[in-house]
Amino acid sequence: MTTQFQINAIDYKQFKHLFSLSDEELAALHAKKLMVDAKPGYPCRVSLQEAEIGEVVLLLQYQHHTTLSPYRSSGPIFVRENAVLAEPKVNEVPEILQTRSLSIRAYDSLGVMIEAQIVKGMEVKDCLHTILDDHKIEYVHIHNASPGCFNCIARRV
Repeated sequence: MTTQFQINAIDYKQFKHLFSLSDEELAALHAKKLMVDAKPGYPCRVSLQEAEIGEVVLLLQYQHHTTLSPYRSSGPIFVRENAVLAEPKVNEVPEILQTRSLSIRAYDSLGVMIEAQIVKGMEVKDCLHTILDDHKIEYVHIHNASPGCFNCIARRV
């Protein structure tokens, strides 16, 4: 039987208050507001959709892997103003992932990476089914292969 998975986006609540800050206050947090001027180009990690031209997004540093292992990691993400949390169904891969080359990074229960591979977005569903068959793997981070930014997490269901 094929292992089932669920993709989880980042919760918007932790970012909502940032949209009311001034440019100076955001700069102090190493973040900034941007006006979307191209599509694609500003993939939101909450809605798991491309932001629309003319929308406001935040570009900020996000600690996406809070493990105590050497693989602790953070990086830049975009968040759309008033983003609605994406809640993909079991085994559903959002369109935003299907159109990119992706870096799949699989971690064990201690937050140590035990497998990694680059896949085309259209291959990510099969890849997740296969990789999560290995019960040493607790969760999978999905990044854009280039430039390497974090997208979301996939977990076994």
